[in-house]
Amino acid sequence: MQQYLLETPMLDFSATSIQKLINDRQWKMLDEYNRIQQIYNFVRDEILFGYNVDDSISASKVLADGYGQCNTKGTLFMALLRGVGIPCRIHGFTIDKELQKGAMTGFVYKNAPQNIFHSWVEVDLDGVWYELEAFILDKKYLSQLQATNASCSGAFCGYGMAVKDFHHPVIDFERNNTYIQSEGINQDFGIYACPDDLLKEHQQELSPIKSLFYRHLARHLMNRNVKKIRNKS
Repeated sequence: MQQYLLETPMLDFSATSIQKLINDRQWKMLDEYNRIQQIYNFVRDEILFGYNVDDSISASKVLADGYGQCNTKGTLFMALLRGVGIPCRIHGFTIDKELQKGAMTGFVYKNAPQNIFHSWVEVDLDGVWYELEAFILDKKYLSQLQATNASCSGAFCGYGMAVKDFHHPVIDFERNNTYIQSEGINQDFGIYACPDDLLKEHQQELSPIKSLFYRHLARHLMNRNVKKIRNKS
């Protein structure tokens, strides 16, 4: 179990900003269940859904950005969990790009790879490993997405979401698995102790030109689309 508690370059939980957050929220004072639940809720709702510069950025960088997507919010979630003594690991996948349609539009969507690198976090509590994925979309974004598509019933795929029940996804952690993109998974890379190890073997396949395109233009357009939905009145 010790391997699921270690600090790594990406899971830099001894960083000043992360330690300050842990101390300010007094998470170490809580029992394990409430530690997990409160950290989960923080990452889900106070770190907004958005697209960072790269999947390999550190947890402290995600915290400084104040936003993230599946992989980067997962990195922060894991660092915070390990920072309060909760064992956790990462499960790698790819998802079909259709899941991102709406967040990605036009030529950005057209030029995106068909298979998009994805991951969720698995957390040990009382000997049970829980699969936690629904921290990706903040509640404000999700509720606005549901309101905009109020006539949709049943399954939904798009705008960063792929679920069986669009209006009743399981997003709250109460000793259960939570999912928000799992219906879009098309490849399974397995379980790794940390994101650093996962990214050594699997990462987003982009040419150097497309990587620059994503970093300097595409992600900003995607973040603009996400903000429009979140701030819709």
